[in-house]
Amino acid sequence: MSLHIEGPPFEQPASFAFTPENLEKAKYHIAKYPSGRQASAVLPLLDLAQRQSGNWLPKAAMDYVGKMLNMAPIRVYEVATFYTMFNLQPVGKHLLQICTTTPCWLRGSDEVVRACERKLGIKMRETTPDGQFTMMEVECLGGCVNAPIIQVNDDFYEDLDAASTEALLDALRRGEKPPEGSVKKRQGSMPEGGKTTLKHLSFSGDPNARG
Repeated sequence: MSLHIEGPPFEQPASFAFTPENLEKAKYHIAKYPSGRQASAVLPLLDLAQRQSGNWLPKAAMDYVGKMLNMAPIRVYEVATFYTMFNLQPVGKHLLQICTTTPCWLRGSDEVVRACERKLGIKMRETTPDGQFTMMEVECLGGCVNAPIIQVNDDFYEDLDAASTEALLDALRRGEKPPEGSVKKRQGSMPEGGKTTLKHLSFSGDPNARG
């Protein structure tokens, strides 16, 4: 279910229409489905609309998508309110989705949350006064091997602790986009010190080859 974000009152835009580029993308998604089944494209079209609107989904955008797919408005609202990926009110430029599920918690997600609260001066479901950051608590992000994790918009930042979390927030505030992935520069989920086993194996494709 979509979450309520604490913040000042906001106005819904009076109208919405896809840009020419996004309209072509919408037509591409709709064409994937047979006649009479175009409503199956509602998720990618809502995602397009949200991205065009600055990471939130106005009512006018939902109505526009509904007309395009010949769906009753309430059907579109049902989808948009069910999935937490859709934000039904404005959020910050950087949407911080912090996983606090068991694997991340065991690896220190509480420390990551406290670092965000201390650095930004906000709590969960709040936005900083400058509109730069919104912080949300989410369930498993699927990167448990590199916990704890923050998803910033579309990017995953992994292996975080308090210091690296604060460094990430400072970089984002400066307008930088740090490389996504492990902040400890781990390759995939390899041990922090590098390989510990199978060091002699080659990736040449020959199972008998030795590196």
